Amino acid sequence: MKKNLSLALLLLSSCLATGAMASVNSKPHQPKAAATAVAEKRYNIADHGAVGDGVTKNTEAIQRLIDKSAKEGGATLVIPKGVFVTGSIFLKQGVNLEFQEGSVLKGSPDINDYPKGMTRIEGHFEPWRSALINADGLQHVRITGKGTLDGSGKPFWLLFYSRRQADPKTTNLSVERPRLTFLQNCKDVKIDGIDYTNSGFWNLHIYKCQNVTVNNCRFVAPDGKVPDNHAPSSDGIDVDSSQDLTISNCYFSVGDDDIALKGSKGPMAMQDKDSPPVERIYIHDCVFEAGGGVMTCGSEATIVRNVKIERCTTSRTVCRLKLRPDTPQQYENISISDITLKDGAQIFNISPWLQYFDLKGQEPPKSVIRNVTVSNVKGSGGGLGMIVGHSLTTFGDITLKDSNVTLAKTDMRVGNIQTLKFENVTVNGQPMQAPATNVPTPEFKK
Repeated sequence: MKKNLSLALLLLSSCLATGAMASVNSKPHQPKAAATAVAEKRYNIADHGAVGDGVTKNTEAIQRLIDKSAKEGGATLVIPKGVFVTGSIFLKQGVNLEFQEGSVLKGSPDINDYPKGMTRIEGHFEPWRSALINADGLQHVRITGKGTLDGSGKPFWLLFYSRRQADPKTTNLSVERPRLTFLQNCKDVKIDGIDYTNSGFWNLHIYKCQNVTVNNCRFVAPDGKVPDNHAPSSDGIDVDSSQDLTISNCYFSVGDDDIALKGSKGPMAMQDKDSPPVERIYIHDCVFEAGGGVMTCGSEATIVRNVKIERCTTSRTVCRLKLRPDTPQQYENISISDITLKDGAQIFNISPWLQYFDLKGQEPPKSVIRNVTVSNVKGSGGGLGMIVGHSLTTFGDITLKDSNVTLAKTDMRVGNIQTLKFENVTVNGQPMQAPATNVPTPEFKK
């Protein structure tokens, strides 16, 4: 008995040690044998009342076919060549979408075609408009093919800017605008080959989902390179409180964050049971032409960990970590490697994010950033950027290594961080050491 007990304890100790070793180098978990994702039945929406003339509103016809397919045990709805205008549609278990080449599912420009309901938005729940495509609590979701999701965003953007011009205090949520896709509580999701364009608000919002792959998609808001880009809050992908995601071979040119890792916000954020950590995120072989940069933690985020990014090209920021003075945040185990800079790209933007923060009478919470490594950076960019926390930010190791770049500016703004390391870094043909502190650390009070 004692011998068996000792063996059991040894095995348990080994398992715990193995689990503790799981780190940023681990790619998202993929189930060994997921159930068949695509039902055998296939229905062309044009054969069931939908008209692809760019004018007819097809919301009822498409939703009726979704409901019928779900009752029959599932089917693949085929979107044929044409422009099919619709308001919000709601996928159901076993019903998937396949876009044929030349197909467009075009969002209605009428906000009333997107029903309002309690939904997750900007780190909390409130009544907000549904997305163009919605899925809740589903498994084996497939949105694939060679078509386009067009959000008809221009009237929503113009309304937002007109309101902000009249009232500078106008926030993102002051003007109702629909997302293009909202997935929540879903498992085993595949989105492949879709062009997301002209979203009125965020393009693809993924909340409390697991085992998601987004591959070979494009996320574009017009005039993304222009500062006043007329596509406010047109984030490419918002990964909100989700785990085990792979984003690959995608193109981004949007008016806000390209890929944002999100959670909750506010002084009590760590107690928010609706916002589990964002973890095990793998991003590779993507191009970032315009927007916030390769990866952004924030604007609302609590725990983000075990993120691996590799083989990407960017004209924007490589590593952007937003530090809210009103939110306890923990960003750790972030590895970014094999990055090519072009145009005005910068390597770091780690800094306080001051838009709309509210301490709600509480003391400023503490934040931790540790084990962030950027390596094998090449190409030409604008500069090194900045690493500046606030007074309650604790920094662990932040490392730039094995990089050879040409930069327009060689200075770097550095706050009170003693753990910044440069290893084998060459800038404009000269070896460079990590800069010392050269700017004051901001303090915030309740």
